[in-house]
Amino acid sequence: MPRDTVAEIKHRLSIQEVVAPYVKLTKAGRSQKGLCPFHKEKTPSFHVSVDRGTFHCFGCGVGGDMFTFIEKIEGVDFRGALALLAEKAGVEIVYDPKARETSSRLEHLREAAARAEAFYTERLTPDSEAYRYARSRGLTPETIKSWRLGAAEDAWRLLLEHLTTQGFVLEELLAAGLIKEADGKPGTYYDRFRHRLMFPIRDTAGRTVAFTGRTLGASDEAKYLNSPETELYHKSQILFGLDRAKEAIRTRGFALLVEGQTDLLHAHQAGFTNTVALSGTAFTGEHARLLKRSSENLMLALDADSAGLTATNTSALAALAAGMQVKAVRLPLGKDPADVIQQDPKAFAESVRTALPVVDFFLHILVEREHDAHRLVLAAERIVLPLIRAVESPMEREHFIERAARALGLSNEAVRASLREAPREAPREDAGAPVEIVPPPRSHKQMRAEMLSAVVATYPTTPLAKRVAKEYSRITEAPHATEGVTDAALFKVEEVFGENPSEDAADELLHAFEVAHVREAYQEAVTTLRRSEHAGNATLMQQAHEKVAELSKRLAALTK
Repeated sequence: MPRDTVAEIKHRLSIQEVVAPYVKLTKAGRSQKGLCPFHKEKTPSFHVSVDRGTFHCFGCGVGGDMFTFIEKIEGVDFRGALALLAEKAGVEIVYDPKARETSSRLEHLREAAARAEAFYTERLTPDSEAYRYARSRGLTPETIKSWRLGAAEDAWRLLLEHLTTQGFVLEELLAAGLIKEADGKPGTYYDRFRHRLMFPIRDTAGRTVAFTGRTLGASDEAKYLNSPETELYHKSQILFGLDRAKEAIRTRGFALLVEGQTDLLHAHQAGFTNTVALSGTAFTGEHARLLKRSSENLMLALDADSAGLTATNTSALAALAAGMQVKAVRLPLGKDPADVIQQDPKAFAESVRTALPVVDFFLHILVEREHDAHRLVLAAERIVLPLIRAVESPMEREHFIERAARALGLSNEAVRASLREAPREAPREDAGAPVEIVPPPRSHKQMRAEMLSAVVATYPTTPLAKRVAKEYSRITEAPHATEGVTDAALFKVEEVFGENPSEDAADELLHAFEVAHVREAYQEAVTTLRRSEHAGNATLMQQAHEKVAELSKRLAALTK
């Protein structure tokens, strides 16, 4: 692909043209604003800058350029966004020969998967064993048809023979995960799925890339069989049903995660169309990032047995580390979502309505099941503290520290001490992509400094910018810089100061910055004083005392 394809698309299209079909925009100073399409809101907090070609929502924090917008709103990757925008802009995407060859191969593998899906679907007739099994599990004819379930017959090479007659070669069928080579018999191949109810697995664009087969034979050791990792199918990047659930996740404001395909189909039948499912793999950081395109809120409805609780814990850790808000649904012991929904859909709906933040969820379960105080504390240290440590918000973390202390009969400081002393666990291999360490929250001084930088960047030649730069240098005794200003700050400044701000428009902001700057310096001086007292260094103590007195006087003058 030529390096200027993206630039050509941006030259032909404005971000307003890209966003307008999804969001009703109105003028707001230098930018446009409207209701955010990525979360529910009544007051517009979604801003678009035509000049910079960017967008930002002050409600949910999402932002970027036109490609980011299409990725998030359509649930596609960059290549998918590129294709959609290139078509809209009338730009031809030209790939180099190697890229064209790779693209052609992948398209051929997708075609093989699509043909396999059609082959299985045709064999799921009302009189077939697979269809009768699906109906016995409570799936309606409408669900079976809508989700294109299928049947793999109890035969060795039906699919292989069918697809080879349609022009596919063995290497392609192997690469698509549809057939496998017999152990100890090189050159002998057979269908991977036999005597099973088939569930097609699709990527976010709705293309079939893999399958899960549920056995119909009582003697089969593998109850569920999944496609292997292929060029099309990466388990850590696919959630079953996400292609159909992403819009409902956006509108309802959360994703509901269940364990398997049958749980998901029952959830969708009951109206929970924002449900997605795992397919024989752990929930990963990449899964979390896929869901965050539609919502930052995740609700876990996994089985209530020991394995299900373990999956809830590991899934929550991955989601929290990715910056998601996580709740968990309490199900009756020994029941999965499909069981509960079949018996009483209203009871399941009530369980979802009363779901608890995942820290509270585990505290409740531990307190109920462990009556020995010492063992309860040890269990909480092993299970609950890693969850609290993974919570992104300092205020939320403090809230859960208090909840844990109350549940365990400990002081808040004892819980905090355990959090400080326990080492941060390295991410497990089954937890997906390595998660980022959450950066510390920014100080008031840093936030106000960025706003001042945004003022200078937005109005560079005005008296206002000159005044801000001059006052910044006076306060900090350092030259002003505008590097690293975020889109969020730029949009906020445009909204607050408008088209032609006066020279003194930022005086209040400058005052707040000076207060924050002096207060931060005062706190640092107090810390230095305490350390010098502890070390018994008389010279440093005297200097620190003088600094504290000077800054205290200055702070008092600024805040009177």
